[in-house]
Amino acid sequence: MQEGIVSPVKERRKIHPHKFALWIAMGSIAMMFAGLTSAYMVREAQGNWHYFKLPPIFWVSTVAIFASSITIIFGLKAFKERRMTAYRAFITTTLLLGVLFGILQYEGFVQLYANNIRIDGNPADSFIFIIAGLHLLHILGGIIALLIVFFRAFRKRVKVYNTTGLEIVASYWHFVDVLWIYLFVFFLVNQ
Repeated sequence: MQEGIVSPVKERRKIHPHKFALWIAMGSIAMMFAGLTSAYMVREAQGNWHYFKLPPIFWVSTVAIFASSITIIFGLKAFKERRMTAYRAFITTTLLLGVLFGILQYEGFVQLYANNIRIDGNPADSFIFIIAGLHLLHILGGIIALLIVFFRAFRKRVKVYNTTGLEIVASYWHFVDVLWIYLFVFFLVNQ
């Protein structure tokens, strides 16, 4: 037996507690939407189902949220490189695209409603309003977070270049982007 030999201690990377909480929240949200889309398929199999076409405006909203996911990547990169003018431009663009997504989604719901697809109608109609409406609420949360980042970006001087808050907002924004793409494809396949 050799004495005095100590095995090297593996250094553990610690995750910031706020990032960990975000991952737990995103997992919970993903499970909720998985449950809702599963319930949609189960209910569809029972019959008395109304099939509908998604208004084309939902394609445009999908492009808007996807583009916003790209701009926040560039914004985070610019912040890390301390290119504050570029950072502010990318965060502003991300925020505007997020708001545009919300407006386009609202207009899509108005078009659905005009085509007699209503929350109090057929179960299929109710599901699309509930699922997409819940997603829109999560987008609203993301827009609020983006507003906070936006106002911080335009403070007179950034004294601390801590990326944690921005990374959390970017992670959440990517999550709601991917979640919408999943829901959009789900609705396209099931229309």
